[in-house]
Amino acid sequence: MPFRKTGATLLATLLATGALAQDYPTGPVTIVVPFAAGGPTDTVTRLIAEPMSAALGQQIVVQNVAGAGGTLAATQVANAQPDGYTILMHHIGMSTAPALYDDLAYDPTESFETIGLVTIVPMTMIARRDFEPDTFEELVDYVTANPDSVTYANAGIGAASHLCGLLFMDAIGVDVLTVPYQGTGPAMTDLLGGQVDFMCDQTTNTTGQIKGGEVKAYAVTTPERLESLPDLPTTAEAGLPDFQVGVWHGLYAPAGTPEEVVATLSAALQTALEDENVVTRFAELGTAPVPLDQATPEAHARYLQEQIDLWGEVIASAGAGD
Repeated sequence: MPFRKTGATLLATLLATGALAQDYPTGPVTIVVPFAAGGPTDTVTRLIAEPMSAALGQQIVVQNVAGAGGTLAATQVANAQPDGYTILMHHIGMSTAPALYDDLAYDPTESFETIGLVTIVPMTMIARRDFEPDTFEELVDYVTANPDSVTYANAGIGAASHLCGLLFMDAIGVDVLTVPYQGTGPAMTDLLGGQVDFMCDQTTNTTGQIKGGEVKAYAVTTPERLESLPDLPTTAEAGLPDFQVGVWHGLYAPAGTPEEVVATLSAALQTALEDENVVTRFAELGTAPVPLDQATPEAHARYLQEQIDLWGEVIASAGAGD
């Protein structure tokens, strides 16, 4: 069996061979999150920040820059100094932005250096506790019969909940009234308070509410049921096999960041993904770290391009761009 380097071993090897910039990092590293504190992407970022900080030997600061579907934060990082001290955590929105915005101030494949994928998070369809439908099949029937009176919440254009809603409406052939919010946190607050009817969001943000009985849960958007939510059927089981989506997260540095700095960050990410607390907490939230061979700049770059091609077609079909 070939020897498989762990993230920690890779980092130590690179340092020992002088393959990394010996003076990086000498100060705190900021990870910019494109969405509000308390949302799924913020949760994922803060979970990996501590073990990454330990691997790098410097503090990692998480900065939330919400707005414009994640494009404000992405633009900020694209224009930052390419020195490895300002990086970006973004989700699937990095691949959908080119199709959603005509005046995008950056190019996802040209304005950044990919560092590595982090996790691919399942989505769940949920509703306020007293919403009339009790099953996913009943939800589809109810929404189809009452498109003008039901309300769908999302965290803003380009957010995972927005994309999931587009796929759901496309799958059932009905448009419903959409209520956009400035982040997942505010959307969830209004759902829990009964101000909106239903939404689709990542397990990192919904598992606690589902297990606590605070929301009505209908289905997961994965091919198989989740260990963390074993009683929740898949959308395929419930009759919509084409309605499947997972929200992937990845780390980015500004274009021009030295290769050795990107390698340092990638190795620290791999170390974090093997951290016992990260693995445990991800599992509790219904997800898992990606395999280490996906937490590399090369694998991340390939996946990003594949996702740009895929979502470009989906969004064009839905007529959801600017």
